[in-house]
Amino acid sequence: MSKTLIIGASGQIGKITTQLLLNDQHQVVALVRDKNKLSDLSSPYLSVTEQDLEGDFSQAFAGCEQVIFVAGSGGNTGDDKTLLIDLWAAVKAVNYAKQYDIKNFIMVSSIGADDPDATESDLKPYLVAKHMADEHLINSGLNYTIVRPGSLTNDSASLQITTQRPSERKDAKVSRENVANALLQVVKTAPGDNRIFELFDAN
Repeated sequence: MSKTLIIGASGQIGKITTQLLLNDQHQVVALVRDKNKLSDLSSPYLSVTEQDLEGDFSQAFAGCEQVIFVAGSGGNTGDDKTLLIDLWAAVKAVNYAKQYDIKNFIMVSSIGADDPDATESDLKPYLVAKHMADEHLINSGLNYTIVRPGSLTNDSASLQITTQRPSERKDAKVSRENVANALLQVVKTAPGDNRIFELFDAN
């Protein structure tokens, strides 16, 4: 069974994804800044590595075949952390993945990252960071999947999702559990053509 590195494994989507992969008996390396945040997860398939994304975290890639980058600076930090985590840590992760010959890189991005200029809101610096990180991955030569979820909710998983953007902006949302379940399916699918898709709850 291949080994998957989850960067940002203690975040909301990251933790659900980690649990889903473990339930499916995937080997998981969970990269976190504080391993206490995963103290409630126990599995023979899990190894946890404490790393700071603002430093050198390349050693976490050793022995892994695919990577899920689901780290984020969070909504309560300033643009400086957005730059350092959502952009620079993602760029470094792509570079490390090339060094370690990672077979598939799965990037959790955001709706709107394709065209940050289309958004006039406080989210624009975040979308610019996501856009540049996505572009770096696209141009890296790695096999990639970029997932761009709509507005995230804490609704329970309906397992009903669509990649078609809803016509109404208020409907362009997706539960974190649905995103995590979609990531599980991406992991279980053999890497094929590079792909980018948006993700929403199906109404």
